[in-house]
Amino acid sequence: MIAPEDLDVTLVDGYVDEPAHFGVPPYISTYPRYTAGALVDAGVDPANVTYHTIDELRGDTAKFNDVADADLFVYVGGMTVPGKYVGGTPAEPDEVRELAWLADGTSVMGGPVRFGVGEENAGAQEMERSDLDFDFLAMADIEAAAYDLVDNGLEGFEDRYRDNQEINRWAAKGAFVVEQHPNYPEYLICEMETSRGCAYRCSFCTEPMYGDPSFRSADAVVTEVGELYAHGARHFRLGRQADILAFGGDGEAPNPDALRDLYGGIREVAPELGTLHLDNMNPVTIVDYPEKSRDAIRVIAEHNTPGDTAAFGLESADPLVQEENHLLVSAEECLEAVRIVNEVGGWRPGESPADAPSWGEGSPDRLPKLLPGINLLHGLTGERAETFEHNKQFLHSLLDEGLMVRRINIRQVMAFEGTEMADTGVDLAQNHKQLFKQYKTDVRETIDNAMLQRVVPPGTVLKDVTLEYHQDGKTFGRQLGTYSLLVAIPGERELGQTIDVAITDHGYRSVTGVPHPLDLNDASMDELTAIPGIGSSTAGDILVARPHDSAPPVADADLAKFTQ
Repeated sequence: MIAPEDLDVTLVDGYVDEPAHFGVPPYISTYPRYTAGALVDAGVDPANVTYHTIDELRGDTAKFNDVADADLFVYVGGMTVPGKYVGGTPAEPDEVRELAWLADGTSVMGGPVRFGVGEENAGAQEMERSDLDFDFLAMADIEAAAYDLVDNGLEGFEDRYRDNQEINRWAAKGAFVVEQHPNYPEYLICEMETSRGCAYRCSFCTEPMYGDPSFRSADAVVTEVGELYAHGARHFRLGRQADILAFGGDGEAPNPDALRDLYGGIREVAPELGTLHLDNMNPVTIVDYPEKSRDAIRVIAEHNTPGDTAAFGLESADPLVQEENHLLVSAEECLEAVRIVNEVGGWRPGESPADAPSWGEGSPDRLPKLLPGINLLHGLTGERAETFEHNKQFLHSLLDEGLMVRRINIRQVMAFEGTEMADTGVDLAQNHKQLFKQYKTDVRETIDNAMLQRVVPPGTVLKDVTLEYHQDGKTFGRQLGTYSLLVAIPGERELGQTIDVAITDHGYRSVTGVPHPLDLNDASMDELTAIPGIGSSTAGDILVARPHDSAPPVADADLAKFTQ
């Protein structure tokens, strides 16, 4: 038997995506970090732990040797809310099976609860886990399985869930893994867990499978951020929880003091962080505890970075669907929650309350600090034609009141084993396919574009946009953060670089912009004509009159927004 300190371990990240957990690049989920920490806690030398993403293996066959030669091969992956991804491609079952065949040492796989690896690029179409020819399959927590497997001399383990005391150790000890991620350090955002599980039992959701909420302490999360920061991480997302407002409380009522300890502590241990965002916020908490929620939201908005989004799980504005699926909040209640977040968190840097920390985030041409997002889910039990009209009416009410939401997420439900939806036997998503398609188009054309113009008016500056790919003569990029805007820039620029962009125009789900500040003596014709109020004739005049010492006056355009 090989002693733990002599074990050579290869850890492969096939990516995860759960209702409260991102893991496709540019995100790195908790799973590989916690698993690495568990291995070290069990006695493995950190120098003997090699981490690869599935995309790395696709692009470098030499790295397959790390899988083949390892004494222990650990695979992590699984999607329960699959989406479309730019930064990486989740592992396919055949790829994962081939890795198991390749491994000469002991192999173990695991991932999100009960779903295993990604079937069909996000697998959950087949609800049963398959071992894919691995020696061991972790049916509970892969990090606990990895610890117990090493502790038992690679002879086996009992499926179990880890506790917070273990996670507090493993999170700190596994932080070193971020240095081995191909996106490290500039374009990598660490998913942070504040709690797991949910007290509510919505019919479709997998999060309650983890049980009632189990909250970590503020000190534990802050310590983990500090370790990641010490290893070069600069971007963080508090996304691993069902409701950030419930942190440090009784599971329902907000605890502003606990959030102040959490956010203030993060700012202390990571003074030069680049991103501090969150994800899930339950609108029913805001409705039930409006004053405590205001205080809690104020704390978040004072400490986060601009462009933050609090996803609201309205799911449906139809009262019948709400009742059939045990949804927690009505359309009117969700509307009130949107009002409160707009009121307390919707300010832009430079417009902050007098007593708010500035954190050096600049002028009011930035994105709002914290806005809600709206999640709408279709195919739920009780859905009918009227459901689509209820949803559209709710979304139009947001516009009519002058409110802002950062993102409207519309998707169709997937009925997972273990959820109530799996027992209905009704494929409403398929039955309403054409109705859904037209409805989604209506929302994009009548709501999304108008909302983007409100949230990101022309001249808004998006800092640190990383350029990702070329298409149709344009370069596309995103900021790091929760639900980042896709930005199109005229021309084909070098990929991988990070630039500031001033917004010039809006699509349905994306925006167009030009580099900021724009140098009129170097700008292309396409960049000049992208600026509102400048047509091809004026752009031509600007080109002919070069060089410019300052921006020339243009009657219908505010060039200063884009050149200064």
